[in-house]
Amino acid sequence: MKLVLGSGSPRRLELLAQLGVVPDDIRPPDIDETPARAELPRPYCQRMAREKAQAVPAAEDEIVLVADTTVALGRRILGKPADAGEAAAFLYAMSGRRHRVVTALAVKRGDQLWQRDVVTAVKMKHLSDDEVNGYLATGDWQGKAGGYGIQGPAGAFVPWLQGSYSAVMGLPLAETATLLTAAGWPLWQDREAIA
Repeated sequence: MKLVLGSGSPRRLELLAQLGVVPDDIRPPDIDETPARAELPRPYCQRMAREKAQAVPAAEDEIVLVADTTVALGRRILGKPADAGEAAAFLYAMSGRRHRVVTALAVKRGDQLWQRDVVTAVKMKHLSDDEVNGYLATGDWQGKAGGYGIQGPAGAFVPWLQGSYSAVMGLPLAETATLLTAAGWPLWQDREAIA
């Protein structure tokens, strides 16, 4: 049995390593991530995870793990910013407010698909122009939903969260372990001994 990570995210690879899991292969899917008209953040994120799982080619003896993380400000989806201007707009919109980070997981083995999602409430402090501009200059916002990564310099902007820290990073560890185990991955066993 082999594990395929359907993501090019270095953070997801690091988080999997915390579970002692090293994927046998990495196959990021190429799908259209445009939200449907009036699509709400949580259903959008669930759909993205499902479509990513279906887009990753896999053999019968391979388990595919994918995830999608979306930042939601009310009913608005804050995806990966196209440029620094959009990242700044996202940060100012979240400044001094709470937002939600939705991370949906999907695990595929053969024709079976297991899904879970985790919603975490995050409070961002009031941001000054210097903080926003200084953060944008780091480049850490690139490729990150909502234009920030909590595990980087923007962690200084988050005084409070309720939910899963690892989900905000992109992979909720407890739920990932549950789904991998459900799909038959020997998470808590010596893989060499059962191979």
